Amino acid sequence: MMKLRQGSLVLVGALLISCSALAGEYKIGVVNAVRVLDAAPQAAIAKKKLESEFSGRDKKLLETQKDLKSLQDRINKDGAIMSDTERTRLDREIVSKQRDLKRDSDEFREDVNFRKNEEFGKIQRMIIESIKQIADEQKYDLVLGESVIYASKAVDITESVIERLKKNNP
Repeated sequence: MMKLRQGSLVLVGALLISCSALAGEYKIGVVNAVRVLDAAPQAAIAKKKLESEFSGRDKKLLETQKDLKSLQDRINKDGAIMSDTERTRLDREIVSKQRDLKRDSDEFREDVNFRKNEEFGKIQRMIIESIKQIADEQKYDLVLGESVIYASKAVDITESVIERLKKNNP
């Protein structure tokens, strides 16, 4: 029994020594991805690009909304004095314009979301590449991103990533 206890203690001691040796010299970094994306000049460029790409369609939708509102105002204001034929024609025109506006708005929103995902996907790949470069250059063993509750400034490499993105901005 005594030999078994001594053997167990030796085994536990050896495990503790090897675990502490394994846990010893790792270099860990943390990146705040949201802050990187907010500060990346590529994100601002992408936003402006998307705004300019879709501004014409957006203006057209706003104009269609104004036209529809004026038709609705007209029917509300003059509906009582209109002939039945005129009121029915105007009602149909309003329903048709509402349907067209909904379809165009849905299509517009889908197109904007598709392009936004496309542009920001490119930016995310640039961010990941920058993080990998910094990790290689500065010999990080592990870089964490999402779901980090706390990280001291000593392990936070967010600023380095932002600076790298600014330097690589076309």
